[in-house]
Amino acid sequence: MSERRTSLEQYWKTNLKIMVILLAVWAVAGLGFGVVIADWLNQFTLPGTGFPVGFWFAHQASIAVFVLIILVYCLLMNRLDKKHHEDLSRMQTPQSHDELTGQGPPRTDDSDR
Repeated sequence: MSERRTSLEQYWKTNLKIMVILLAVWAVAGLGFGVVIADWLNQFTLPGTGFPVGFWFAHQASIAVFVLIILVYCLLMNRLDKKHHEDLSRMQTPQSHDELTGQGPPRTDDSDR
């Protein structure tokens, strides 16, 4: 059972690590570029639009980054879930050859009749 607990702890540590990194990226994109250094970014304009880059980050890019972060989180968590389920299935080994083949002694209980 301790091997299973270790696997669960590793799963949650990895999940928290992913969340912290992605939240940091979102904070930098939303607050950093959109608010803190927006005035400096406003000296540049988006090609073909004339919009200042700081304005664009504050209004559009932070939303686009958020959507991309959701996509990245889903992909990373799907990969982590798959690895975790493989680890769990490896831990659950059959107890006998009969369980592997599906053969065993005849059932003696009448509970399903």
